[in-house]
Amino acid sequence: MHLIPTQEEVVQLLRQTGALREGHFEYPNGMHGSEYLQVALAMRYFAHAKTLSVGLSRQLRAHPEIRAIISELSIVAPATGGLPVAYGIAEALRSHQVYWAEETGDGSMRFRQYLEQVKGEKVLLVDDILRTGRKLTQLKSLVEAKGAKVVGLAVVIYQPTPKTPDFGRLPFYYLAKMDATYYQDTATCDLCRQGLPLEKVWV
Repeated sequence: MHLIPTQEEVVQLLRQTGALREGHFEYPNGMHGSEYLQVALAMRYFAHAKTLSVGLSRQLRAHPEIRAIISELSIVAPATGGLPVAYGIAEALRSHQVYWAEETGDGSMRFRQYLEQVKGEKVLLVDDILRTGRKLTQLKSLVEAKGAKVVGLAVVIYQPTPKTPDFGRLPFYYLAKMDATYYQDTATCDLCRQGLPLEKVWV
């Protein structure tokens, strides 16, 4: 394993842990796909979690602007899915703090009571995977609305869909990019036409 795991090494690790599965899947938004990735299954194992988090932290440390502000950097994750990655990066970088947002009943996000950003606070958004980008987009808006500054985005896996947003010039780091085949619905799905068994997933 390289100091920063290669694309092939990351994919192999995901397959070994059952985090990456191939088949015919329906996502909560109605789209169908040929792969389902649940990074949390790989992060169950301390050695693998450390390998992925430390590898990602090395990418971040190589960025001079990120490296210069590590001691004051807040690592912020959307809900709990990105927390193992966030804490792993924070430990490797020795950054300032880690915290996270939570989804409310109406689908919006909020921080816990008494958790307030300092105006101008430098924030790195972290998650295990960037797929639809919904949570990270909400989190970015929430952080900025509190007066903090988002300085980068880091995920273990980048698996974009046709609807994944563009974060513009925001520095973006990931260990592996994985391209699955997506279909908008049952009517356009080649996997449905082939009669492959469908498995509904929730993320």
